[in-house]
Amino acid sequence: MHRLKLILLFFGFVSLVSCGIEPGTIDYGKDACSFCQMNIVDNQHAAQVVTNKGKVFKYDAIECMMRDIKKKDHNSIALYLITDYSEPGKFTDAQKATYLVSANVPSPMGANLSGFSKKENASTLQQEKEGTLYSWDELKNQF
Repeated sequence: MHRLKLILLFFGFVSLVSCGIEPGTIDYGKDACSFCQMNIVDNQHAAQVVTNKGKVFKYDAIECMMRDIKKKDHNSIALYLITDYSEPGKFTDAQKATYLVSANVPSPMGANLSGFSKKENASTLQQEKEGTLYSWDELKNQF
């Protein structure tokens, strides 16, 4: 009887761990964007959304994520993530990020939108390439 309890406890723990809410990995060059279906190849502009059930939606550009989340129930989304332009491939919290829209910094789907975990990195690139800085809330109003 004790062994049966241990086995049930083990499988219960495994099922809880396997349904965790965590970022997915993007297989650049192979994964397709959940919004436009193009291959995700740019690790400076990729993004993803993770639902409360752990389902991951991957995007080739931040603008694809912004357009797609308009169709989703915001209460069902646990994580909004973007790759940091300054640190390609590194995901950061999209709601805390600073965004630069600059015609001199192209993004995969033409919105010229890049995200940064540190505002000072966004400001430095803005001084070099021109453009406008946005917060998450300001960006949502643009899309």
